[in-house]
Amino acid sequence: MENDSNRRRVHTNALAPAWWESFGFRLLRVIKDDSNNNDQFIIGVVYEHVLPALPASKPSRHPLAPHYVVAFRGTMISHPKAIMDLYLDLKVMVNTLPESKRSHLANKEVQNLVATIDKGTGSGCGGHGDGGSCIVWLMGHSLGASLALDVGRAMMAEKGYNLPTFLFNPPQVSLAPAIDVLLPTKKARRSIHAASSFLKARMGKVLKPHKERMEKLFEQLSPWAPELYVHERDLICKGYISYFEQREQVKERFRGVGKSAMALSYRDMLFAAFGKEKERPHLLPTARLWKNSSMDGDAHDLQQWWRPDRELALSAKRYNYP
Repeated sequence: MENDSNRRRVHTNALAPAWWESFGFRLLRVIKDDSNNNDQFIIGVVYEHVLPALPASKPSRHPLAPHYVVAFRGTMISHPKAIMDLYLDLKVMVNTLPESKRSHLANKEVQNLVATIDKGTGSGCGGHGDGGSCIVWLMGHSLGASLALDVGRAMMAEKGYNLPTFLFNPPQVSLAPAIDVLLPTKKARRSIHAASSFLKARMGKVLKPHKERMEKLFEQLSPWAPELYVHERDLICKGYISYFEQREQVKERFRGVGKSAMALSYRDMLFAAFGKEKERPHLLPTARLWKNSSMDGDAHDLQQWWRPDRELALSAKRYNYP
């Protein structure tokens, strides 16, 4: 849609509508960022799922199908206003995206949508029910995945709404790629991660208020299980693979230490030592990790996920908070 707008493709020349129409959706609302001197920039959209008109019988909706999908786009490098996206990419790296105007816009849009549903029908998605039956879904790719993650966390922790969330190549700034190069053997990596978990657990005892705050947050977030679609070769999102797999290995060997360390990060504890509370967005108590192991194509490209699962060498595992 943003490309259509930027390249002046309108009406029958527009390329975007064919995508959502082919899946039975209609465009309900466009989310725009006007931070750049009122120059509007499409950052996301709200789609409504429309049942097909069947003359012979009344169409029915699948019980797990969404009524609404809120989708956020990723970074557009070739766009004339790409600097706006790149600036937010930096905010993702330093964990200040929730403070941005774009994040506020995204959260406000989803909150208003859910509030409207609740007031109109009383069928909003409860915090501790089956997230799969919720009628509002969140999704995004790359920078858009960071926005969807921010919104999903806030809706669960602050509002008690468990919204199904689908994150494609979500960025996670991590030392995991460097560790893989410096420590090529699995045994060495397991040892360093175990030692790191013990150190985090000890630091958590010193910074007890921060540790207790993070444990409370994990309890609030634990019913929410976002779907993370990542690629083993994607350095931008590879940190999620390391976070979940290493925490599981440590938990199996040292259960108490593993549970304590999974909610902590060195950067957050450093901020806490100076009296400022933060939490890394990758610290998730529950999630399903979909890992792409295919060897061809761009590991961070959205288009890879359009291919059949069998071509992606796709595997999935759900990680739960103990």
